[in-house]
Amino acid sequence: MESSKVPALTRSIEIINFIAQHGPSSAATLMNALGIPKSTLYLLLAELKKHRFLAVDAQDNYCLWTKLVELAGHALSKIDLRDIARKRLTQLMEQTGLLCHLGIIDGGNAYYILKIESSSTISVRSHEGKSLSLSRSGIGKCLLAWQPSPQRENIVAGLDFSPATPTSITTPERMLQEIEKIRYQGWSYDRGEDYTDVRCVAAPVFNGHNNLTAAISVVGTRLQINDDNRDLIASQTIACAKDISRLLGWRSPFDLKAS
Repeated sequence: MESSKVPALTRSIEIINFIAQHGPSSAATLMNALGIPKSTLYLLLAELKKHRFLAVDAQDNYCLWTKLVELAGHALSKIDLRDIARKRLTQLMEQTGLLCHLGIIDGGNAYYILKIESSSTISVRSHEGKSLSLSRSGIGKCLLAWQPSPQRENIVAGLDFSPATPTSITTPERMLQEIEKIRYQGWSYDRGEDYTDVRCVAAPVFNGHNNLTAAISVVGTRLQINDDNRDLIASQTIACAKDISRLLGWRSPFDLKAS
């Protein structure tokens, strides 16, 4: 591997990435895991704290702090995809009366990049920038399902299948079966796999090259999304995803036949 021309920056990024993946960490843990000399580590930690990238919690562990949230907000506000999807996703929220999201995949995680809140008196908590499980969330499973086959299998092999609820998928084999089902029916469903009382229907969004760009979801409680209305919500979600895809240049076989 080519050595960095800016080692202090590289090490700072390694620290932030480690804490993002492993949670709040002590200086000793960071030093052992990253191999950074003690004196250098403390200098970097002090500088990252000074600029609000890190903070120290009650257990003297280093955790991510507000500057990252601030920067993420600025970055997300510049993503054109959000502007393209916002109007149609708002219409979906009005159709269903439920919370709607736009999400993307990055490495081994999914993230919400747009949230359209509903006026329902029963709400599900979420926020833009929230990281989601690829195996336990509707939008995560949807994004995973349309990854290229080798990449999909590599991601599945590296997932943590520790159950969060009784309905969580707990093996790679079961996850691959779920992916085949999602690709066949064209949408995914979270049946309380991450939070017991939360349900989510999600559908993929494609660009003009027919490549997956994002996914959208409709989220509610088990009282709001159930066996009686799930298929209707799925059809509404798929229709919305196709409309957003068309705005990105995607054309369905039916569009091509009509032209």
